[in-house]
Amino acid sequence: MPDIYYINSGQLNTFFHNLKKKYKVFSPTAKEPNFTKETDYSYKDLPGGEPFVFNPYRPVEPLKAFFTYTQDKAAEYFDQDTIEDLPPTIIFGVKSCDIAGHKVQDFVFLEGAEVDTSTSLSINGERSRTIDSLYRLRRDNTILVSSDCTDFKEVCHCLAWEILPHPTEGFDLNLSPLNEGYLVEVNSPKGKDLIQQYKEYFVIAKDTQVAARKVKRDNLIERLKKHLLPQHLVSKDIVQRLMQEGYNLDTWQQFMLTCVECGGCNFICDTCHCFLLTDKKEGSINKRLKLWDACLYANYARVAGGANPLKRRAERLRFRFTKKFDFFVDNLGMPACCGCGRCIEVCPGKIDIREVLKDLAKKLQH
Repeated sequence: MPDIYYINSGQLNTFFHNLKKKYKVFSPTAKEPNFTKETDYSYKDLPGGEPFVFNPYRPVEPLKAFFTYTQDKAAEYFDQDTIEDLPPTIIFGVKSCDIAGHKVQDFVFLEGAEVDTSTSLSINGERSRTIDSLYRLRRDNTILVSSDCTDFKEVCHCLAWEILPHPTEGFDLNLSPLNEGYLVEVNSPKGKDLIQQYKEYFVIAKDTQVAARKVKRDNLIERLKKHLLPQHLVSKDIVQRLMQEGYNLDTWQQFMLTCVECGGCNFICDTCHCFLLTDKKEGSINKRLKLWDACLYANYARVAGGANPLKRRAERLRFRFTKKFDFFVDNLGMPACCGCGRCIEVCPGKIDIREVLKDLAKKLQH
């Protein structure tokens, strides 16, 4: 059984503030309510004195933004100054969908054919590192303090991908709210070490508190099931077949009509990871940079000489789906979708990933 502790709300605030003396701490804060009835939460590096805020569902930003940047270093020699630019970081408020989706990022950047495993922060500054190593440095230097979802947005559909609205793996510590405080579950050596550093704030959880957590989790799951039931979402088990059998259907042309090629769905997605390389002149040298790319962009697949196998928007839209629901099922054993619904919210063309899959299933009578 995992180590589970209890901390009351007042002590959690003190713990939260004390962490900022040693770590760079990011935590979601509530944004002004938009034109819907839902409140958005956004990660911030809060100044001292700001209270801890519990976010009931995932933040606006994808977790990947902490580990790969829109404009990033692609190759260089890592000296001590570079390492010092990577302060120990703690991210609060990470949700189960993002942890599940982040498996794709780890697969892409840490499990390639050639992986530089020499990624300790104590590495000699003269050693050359690859961008994968930079990603690993950020991962190794970050503590994830996840938390249970206590509510959901209209677009949330994690259960459709068999992802629970509370983390079961991939976190260091997890917070589960109770009436007067939180249960804190330890899931890694980094999490255990953090508890030991601040052990005066924690007590071993009682069986009744763990039981109360289960009741809260079960109630949220039932609410989410009732929310999703009328949507008649496509089963995770058939999505790969839909991609293969629906390759030539008019679904892609139909949904392409409102796509404006903004790339928003790619950039906001916690599993999308494509990038391109460019050079930026700095003084007498060209600095190699890595930029986020989007498969909905017209030039995404264009190669030297001008050839482009994905000239049409419908082809690029189909590519986005086949990569998620065919390629990753084959190569990672899971679809590259976590049901966070961010792509649905951000799309100005109102393209809904759930509706695309449902249209394919309907036409193929699955």
